[in-house]
Amino acid sequence: MIFKQLKLNEKILRAIELEGYEKPSEIQEKAIPIIMSGRDLLAGAQTGTGKTAAFALPLINNLLQNNNKNIKVLVIVPTRELAIQVRDNFRSYAINTNLKCSVIFGGVNQASQVAVLKKGVDILVATPGRLLDLIKQRHVRLDHIQTFVLDEADTMLDMGFIHDVRKIAAHIPQKKQTIMLSATITNAVKKLAGEFLIDYETIKVNPEVLTVDAIDQSVYFVDKVNKAKLLLDILEDEAVKSVLVFVRTKHGANKLDEILRKKGIKSGVIHGNKSQNARIAALKGFKAGISKVLVATDIAARGIDIEKLSHVINYEMPENIETYVHRIGRTGRAGVSGSAISLCAFDEKHTFRGIEKTVSQSITTIDEHSYPMNDFKIVPKNNRFQNKRNSQNKPRRFSRSQNI
Repeated sequence: MIFKQLKLNEKILRAIELEGYEKPSEIQEKAIPIIMSGRDLLAGAQTGTGKTAAFALPLINNLLQNNNKNIKVLVIVPTRELAIQVRDNFRSYAINTNLKCSVIFGGVNQASQVAVLKKGVDILVATPGRLLDLIKQRHVRLDHIQTFVLDEADTMLDMGFIHDVRKIAAHIPQKKQTIMLSATITNAVKKLAGEFLIDYETIKVNPEVLTVDAIDQSVYFVDKVNKAKLLLDILEDEAVKSVLVFVRTKHGANKLDEILRKKGIKSGVIHGNKSQNARIAALKGFKAGISKVLVATDIAARGIDIEKLSHVINYEMPENIETYVHRIGRTGRAGVSGSAISLCAFDEKHTFRGIEKTVSQSITTIDEHSYPMNDFKIVPKNNRFQNKRNSQNKPRRFSRSQNI
């Protein structure tokens, strides 16, 4: 199928061609006709499947006949980074139209956001907290909303934002189209869909299949005290060009960023305690290639789309398979190959084995490295680098560096 067969307006088709899209992804092919028809939709799709275009393209198409400057499409997202990214995507797809798209989020002064809203906006992308504040201050009116989009619904639930979303929904007309997107359709997401959606259709794209197709997965078993040293070794490999490193805590992110900088590695860090300006600067620097490494917590990185990301490294193992799929899905986008590396310590073995059992692709163990886990007898006894580096001969760090 090609985009023209989806009966999108010629202005949108030109924008799609400018973006370099050749044919619709699975989620786009399934979702666009449903959204153009005006029906409610629950869509299960991991970031990297083209889900933003799946709802943005048909919504722009539906708005082309409406020229008033009231807010007609409201998109709620869980994080500031994702809000900016979705806004930018809408603007790219609507470049040949007169539709106005804006974004509001917390962590920055609201004055500039209010000024933009007063000029008139067709499509508003927002995080829940700031939007609710502006509604209470009467800077935002939602009584002309035609379509309400709840993106990353599973993350909304995880972050406890649903209470604010319910308050926002109370300001939106009952007669509207509602679209809900989630990386995974859990029972909690289904229950939420039953609350917000009416007579809706459900479509899913399997994230595990995408993982298998696009991403080379490997694991290093390493003692926790040596993780930073092993990471520095990995970063020396020429094949490792851009790396998103996941940690569990904000403190851990700051600590690792400090270690990297002291070793002369250009890095950035994003987490919830960073100011919005600092987070934007870190992400921009990474996307522009100024920084080789971006250290992030899971919440801060949810939904971030980074083109040509060569590697994802799980510096600390995630707690569950869903988070693992989210993390490694940052690389291997749109069919392009990518690599995901996990650094697994002794107390993370059980979590890793559960992930390995669930994913439908074997995760290759890299057993020739300088810091093997003492609890794993994975290195031959005659390996002179089993317990420590040889001070006179630099070890070969990787058994298959071309894949790292």
